Amino acid sequence: MAPAIAPMKPSNVVENSFVKALAESSTLNYVPSQFAFANDSRGSHSDSIPIVDFAHLVSGTPDQRTKVLRNLDKACREWGFFVLVNHGIPDTLLKAIIEASLEYFELPEEDKRRYEAKSASDPIKSGSGSVINTANHRVHLWRDFVKSYVHPQFHCPDKPHKLREVLAEFSEKTRSVARKLLQDIGENLGLEKGYMDEVLKLDSCFQLYAANYYPPCPQPDQAIGLPAHTDHGLLTFLIHNGVAGLQIQHNGEWFNTNSPQNSILVNTADHLEILSNGRYKSVRHRAVVNNEATRISVVMANGAAPDAIVEPAGPLVEQDGRAYYHPMKFIEYVETMLSNRLQGKSNLDCIKIQQHD
Repeated sequence: MAPAIAPMKPSNVVENSFVKALAESSTLNYVPSQFAFANDSRGSHSDSIPIVDFAHLVSGTPDQRTKVLRNLDKACREWGFFVLVNHGIPDTLLKAIIEASLEYFELPEEDKRRYEAKSASDPIKSGSGSVINTANHRVHLWRDFVKSYVHPQFHCPDKPHKLREVLAEFSEKTRSVARKLLQDIGENLGLEKGYMDEVLKLDSCFQLYAANYYPPCPQPDQAIGLPAHTDHGLLTFLIHNGVAGLQIQHNGEWFNTNSPQNSILVNTADHLEILSNGRYKSVRHRAVVNNEATRISVVMANGAAPDAIVEPAGPLVEQDGRAYYHPMKFIEYVETMLSNRLQGKSNLDCIKIQQHD
């Protein structure tokens, strides 16, 4: 039998809109009813999650590069996910962005409330978030977050002061790595050199920074950090503070992600599935919580330029005989997705072209 869920008045959730403050309450022994999300958070372990050695893509021998290109293609086709190693981003920078993000969550609540989202297009957003479950009930998530658009225009919370400098450098470094990966992905897809840069307008590519704070939860099987979802964009980069919690779905089974220190977890996102005309899949993933340690994750979502129209690549449509997805302006897709709170709904499903269309 599932543990009892302690009742909690809705007004208390509003007054304590950040989960961090709630989790630090010395009297919290149960998950409040507004957070009730029964789930089986168990995940399998796999030694088969692909590893991509970025150094061999950039400066390896021809044989090494060919091998890594095959690994990258297999990762995008079969897993929609890979572990990126030897990416060249300094370990000190990875540590600094985690620390600066943690400092944000430790700010007084009034500083964080300045960025409570009023619309999906707000360039900086902060809060905890909620979803509508299959029973049409609103469920609060067991996490706090801050998000900001960092490219082509840079936005950042005013505090903590060191976040701005660290985030600007992290954005620049990850943008360079993502662009190189996308060029190699284009090569794997048989597209002409420069095709990805041109059609996606990568000089003005969209980047979204997101930091998530998942405090210890008294009943991890009765709450969720983030339910199963896919990401907008082309490639999502994720690093964390060493506390596990990200799970990916592969062949209908959930897998825990284990990554070497200072590696980057990368998943292929919705717009890469669209551009590849379905060859590469946007993978469902979720964040589960635990009752022992706080988990911090930092995400950089890398996408096309805001005004780029993303659609299946022409040469691939020619091969397949038809396009499987409707075209859509990138930023419209992003803002539609950010404003969508329906559990289990996918923007991808909305723009897939059915046979009878």
